[in-house]
Amino acid sequence: MPGENLSRDEARERGRLLSVDAYDVALDVRSAVAGDASAATFRSRTTLRFRCAEPGASTFADLLAPSVTSVTLNGRELDPRTVFDGTRITLDGLAAENTLVVDAQCAYSRTGEGLHRFVDPEDGEVYLYTQYEPADSRRVFANFEQPDLKAPFTFEVTAPEGWVVVSNGVQEGEAEGGRHRFATTEPISTYITAVVAGPYHFVSDTYRRTFEDGSELEIPLGALCRKGLAKHFDADDVFTVTKQGLDFFHDHFDFPYPFGKYDSAFVPEYNLGAMENPGCVTFREEFIFRGKVTEASYERRANVILHEMAHMWFGDLVTMEWWDDLWLKESYADFMGAFALAEATRFRDSWITFANRRKSWAYRADQLPSTHPVTADIRDLEDAKLNFDGITYAKGAAVLKQLVAYVGQDAFLEGARRYFKRHAYGNTRLTDLLTVLEETSGRDLASWSRAWLETAGVNSLTPQVTYDAQDRITELSILQEAAEERPELRPHRVAVGLYRRQGTDPALVRYARAEVDVSGPRTAVPELAGAERPELILVNDDDLTYCKVRFDEGSLATLRARLGDLADPMARALCWAALWGLTRDGLMPARDYLGLVRRFAGQETDIGVLQSLHGQAQTALEYYSAPDRREPAARELAEGALHELRLAEPGSGHQLTWARHFAALATTPADLQLLQGLLDGTAKIDGLDVDQELRWTLLEPLAAHGVADEAALAAELARDDTASGKRHQVRCLAARPSAGVKAQVWADVVDSDALSNALVEASIAGFAQPGQRELLAPYAPRYFAEIERVWRERSIEIAMDVVRGLFPASLVEPSTLEAADRWLAEHAQAAPALRRLVLEERDDLARALRAQACDEAAGGRP
Repeated sequence: MPGENLSRDEARERGRLLSVDAYDVALDVRSAVAGDASAATFRSRTTLRFRCAEPGASTFADLLAPSVTSVTLNGRELDPRTVFDGTRITLDGLAAENTLVVDAQCAYSRTGEGLHRFVDPEDGEVYLYTQYEPADSRRVFANFEQPDLKAPFTFEVTAPEGWVVVSNGVQEGEAEGGRHRFATTEPISTYITAVVAGPYHFVSDTYRRTFEDGSELEIPLGALCRKGLAKHFDADDVFTVTKQGLDFFHDHFDFPYPFGKYDSAFVPEYNLGAMENPGCVTFREEFIFRGKVTEASYERRANVILHEMAHMWFGDLVTMEWWDDLWLKESYADFMGAFALAEATRFRDSWITFANRRKSWAYRADQLPSTHPVTADIRDLEDAKLNFDGITYAKGAAVLKQLVAYVGQDAFLEGARRYFKRHAYGNTRLTDLLTVLEETSGRDLASWSRAWLETAGVNSLTPQVTYDAQDRITELSILQEAAEERPELRPHRVAVGLYRRQGTDPALVRYARAEVDVSGPRTAVPELAGAERPELILVNDDDLTYCKVRFDEGSLATLRARLGDLADPMARALCWAALWGLTRDGLMPARDYLGLVRRFAGQETDIGVLQSLHGQAQTALEYYSAPDRREPAARELAEGALHELRLAEPGSGHQLTWARHFAALATTPADLQLLQGLLDGTAKIDGLDVDQELRWTLLEPLAAHGVADEAALAAELARDDTASGKRHQVRCLAARPSAGVKAQVWADVVDSDALSNALVEASIAGFAQPGQRELLAPYAPRYFAEIERVWRERSIEIAMDVVRGLFPASLVEPSTLEAADRWLAEHAQAAPALRRLVLEERDDLARALRAQACDEAAGGRP
């Protein structure tokens, strides 16, 4: 059999044959607390009722399990040794109506896939949770693992006495003998079923809503975390955002929340940000903040809460038929999450974060050789796993924002309302959504869809302007360009803003604005003819469309001299993003971009934008700077960061952000001495609280430069002997500048599967220090020699982490590019998903070489 990588063709054929009536799943996880080998597996018993359109036909059920005890089809005992191959159960001679019962021993996971088992090092308690998307529920129970075979689910979980156990449905009655039975769900897909079990700290609340017709809705709310995090858990804020989101979606969707209760479970060693399991949303526990964080961290958490909530309608209530249309849930959730955040919560500037951070992710993904249309060609599950990317999420959301500008917000939301009512508890394709949007907007969206959803690539929009003798605009046009390999020119609804000083005030403010429909290579903007000469022309003002923003020479000169004077935070964020795009494309030397950061980042008021600038500056320094410029540029950046740190308001989020940035840049003995002083209390910066999380941030550069040794890191772990502390310690240990350390980390990650997913992630993060190029150089040939074996032997989640994280990205040299090209040429038959990951890393490396050449060509410029 083909194995666990289900193909689209197989799913379509099975979907044509079958319809599923019900699942009854019983899990016994009492073994989770055993201290011996029995803790490796748990009992899973599934009763699956389904119909077959062609009696007598054959198909298969999915199951990834160490062993199967029994298989019964329509009362007939089947020999597990004959019908089960480790990934699939063959089902022959189906009747019109069928009952399948599978009793199996399934494996607990340490990779965050399936039923993950975590032992808390702080108190020895065991915590369980499930994570399935796109196809890991088959690690927990036998099923038909594809999104279009929806069914009602009834779960029963037998757990150790006293454990908290939650699932999609509300628990029915009190648990007896550790047995918890949950109400049957509405029809849902396998990948969004969920179980969370353990001695979790549980907080409850209630959401109430009265509708215009007088009907009332009451939704029980729950919030869960490990006991060790309870003292840090701000459940009230989680509930506040949850209630605001429920109000917002009820106001706009006209379809009451359909899944009964709403639990938010913050779980350990989670691979994702969160997962939209109806009634039981799971989040990574890092969203519970153990120390001081900036308001941007609270905004990000709120955005994730609302993103997952949007999925209750886009994805859970109405689900894509196959992963080709993954965007039908992820793009919508990304857009609606940002929309709800801006409209319903305290984070009114969330569209700035979207423009500056989320879209940067999209622009990178859309320029990789693996780019794809928003609606993608997903051949199998490995393809699906890799398409949870910046295109499916952020580009799709940006395209939807453009669609709102194109058809109008009222028509867009009315289309959503009709879509839910027409397809509730069903599955859809692209055409189903376009149909309702055409009804509500009166527009033919076929050509719009072809341009925006069915082709890949990003366009560049550049202003072209001429002036008369009185310094007034005679003609302003927008030039649209596309990459040669992706030549599609799209229709853009775009705003153009003109900015200049007013009187003696140095601030750059907008004094004229026009919206225009851009099409083809050149579009005139007649509304701005006659306007006085601007200092800055900003195409895509207010961020209505998805494009690369370029500048005319005068505007670019203004930004070089006075970027910090741009008063509007959205306009400023768009300019920063555009300048970063120029740097990534090798059109602006890295030294110029770093100079802009040094000069103007201290004036940035939006904390999320500031954090983006810091991350981009570090990338420009380590990967895009000419090698002979890197050391002096690092000193200049560190000096600037320390200057801003000392100037920042004591106790502010800006102060904390500059402290983290300075720590990341610290290399000189004086810088490292200051970090050490902040740790041991001999140095102070007024208002800077060096809490436990910041202590680990300061320790990593000390470890990477050989100042903090193994004993110092062990002592820090003794201060913070928690799961979080252990992850930090592992990362810092891996960062030490020693050949022996690097060899041990490589062995632990590549040659062994003993580490959990979280510790693999921490080890890779510590190993790959850009400043340790000589130590890392020997691992480039080993990487290319071993990745195919890693892909074959490890779970896809771990394999993806290894292939991405250990690519020799810091060795920005032609020889590294040649090695990647050689591997690709010699491994044409390797798994397509593996080749895609290597191609992406290879492209980033080639981009870095081009950027370094641009920086080198800038010569002695400051």
